[in-house]
Amino acid sequence: MYKRKLFLFGFISAAVLVVALTGVAVSAYITKENLRQSATAQSLLSEHQMLSSISYRLFKQLTDELIFGRNANQALVRNKQALIEQSLRVIRELELRQRNELGPDVTPGSVEDTDELQMLISEIITEFNAVIAMNDSTPLRQQERVQRLLEFTIDNKFREAINAAVSRQSKVVSATNARIEALNSAIVWFSIILCVLVGPFIVFGCFWLFNQLYQPLTLIGSGTQIIASGNYNFRLPENLDQEFHSLVQSLNQLAGKMAEHEQQEETMRQQLQIEVDQRTSELTEANRQLTLIDARRKQFIADISHELRTPLTVIRGEAQVTLRQNNPGVEDYRTALETVLDQVVSLSVLVDDLLLLARAEINQLRLLMDDVYLVDMLENQVEQWQRKMPLRAFRLDVDGLAEATGEGLSEAPLTVRADEQRLRQVMTILIDNATRYSEPDSAIDIVLSATAEQVFVRVVDYGTGISPTDLQYIFERFVRFKPRTDGAGLGLSIARALIDAHQGEIYAESEQGQGSVFTIVLPRQADE
Repeated sequence: MYKRKLFLFGFISAAVLVVALTGVAVSAYITKENLRQSATAQSLLSEHQMLSSISYRLFKQLTDELIFGRNANQALVRNKQALIEQSLRVIRELELRQRNELGPDVTPGSVEDTDELQMLISEIITEFNAVIAMNDSTPLRQQERVQRLLEFTIDNKFREAINAAVSRQSKVVSATNARIEALNSAIVWFSIILCVLVGPFIVFGCFWLFNQLYQPLTLIGSGTQIIASGNYNFRLPENLDQEFHSLVQSLNQLAGKMAEHEQQEETMRQQLQIEVDQRTSELTEANRQLTLIDARRKQFIADISHELRTPLTVIRGEAQVTLRQNNPGVEDYRTALETVLDQVVSLSVLVDDLLLLARAEINQLRLLMDDVYLVDMLENQVEQWQRKMPLRAFRLDVDGLAEATGEGLSEAPLTVRADEQRLRQVMTILIDNATRYSEPDSAIDIVLSATAEQVFVRVVDYGTGISPTDLQYIFERFVRFKPRTDGAGLGLSIARALIDAHQGEIYAESEQGQGSVFTIVLPRQADE
């Protein structure tokens, strides 16, 4: 029953809405057409006024030619004639459009008068040209032809023609505006009548629908709030109107299913908690095993340094060869001992390097922190390497440091908080690496610069450079890009470990054929 009433109310409301929308659409279309016609009429009136103004200025310029000579205003005359022709073309287009829109009854004689107006303007211009061509020396006020042209043709005939066109078009504009005003009044009265007739119906219908819906919707709304609050045992009464019967049944079924789901959820939650606890225990044990394995791996790296057999094999071979000789001399013993000593030194260095890396991995690398004067340390490094390789140029550049501080180095020596011995070790590794991978006669530059927070030390060589593929592995262990180069390939790994221990950064930049740049970045923790 309620559904039928609702459909009836909706049908009547839709019909009223269709009528109203149809009226609005028709009114909008008619208003649009009237506005377009009004715009055309206004434009045509403006063009007539413009034509009048341009024509009178042209006549004045032609009169000036009569007074001052034939060539006095030729450019201006041609310009005005072009403007008049353009204005006439626009007037014809607008008049044709206006006649098509309003009909010949509303616009009588408009198109024909324009043709006559054009002929009159042409006649006036032709008469001016004829008078100018006569080149009569008689004063203008005594020339009858000129007086007739100015007083009769222009002042009377042309003025009446142009004023008639403007007056006719003004009437068209007034008629169009009056029609728009009448239409607007009709629209306003239509809207008022529609509101008076439809308003009470809508108010009454809404009030009736509200009363019909309020009670069941209130009951259903309160019941759904109770169910939403978690009371899934609540049930809505099923004695409401037929339209709400299926909705009430669905809500009651939903409440029953949610009660079942809540019970199942609690069971699954308990089961999931048991499984989570079990998996957590397994993950804890797995993590402990991984930690143990990682500790063993690090220990293995530390122990493997003591198991390097190559130097020991050489030592053992030298000892065995010497002992097998029947009567070894002092020179034989010296040679064997020197070989043993070289291998022992190499083995000791390798073991120290491996132990350093192992300690760095397990954060057991000890640093003796102190204030380090970087300029003095770097100058000492340059002097040592210059004595060691006199044929190669080692250069220290501190110009960037002086620019950054704004003071002389003697006035503000640059210091950092670091382990000086380890920094020397890093510089030795980088400079040695630069000499290995560059020509013997090429220079090595050490560049020192600083900012307010950081210090930058760059070691620049001009060697063969490093390929982009190899550059990403440059700080890995046992990496050597020239197989014949001495060393185990641990130098750059050690340098990175030492710089990391100083909370710094080291990185490499290189282009093949142009050399490489290794940059050390240290935090500036000490006062200058």
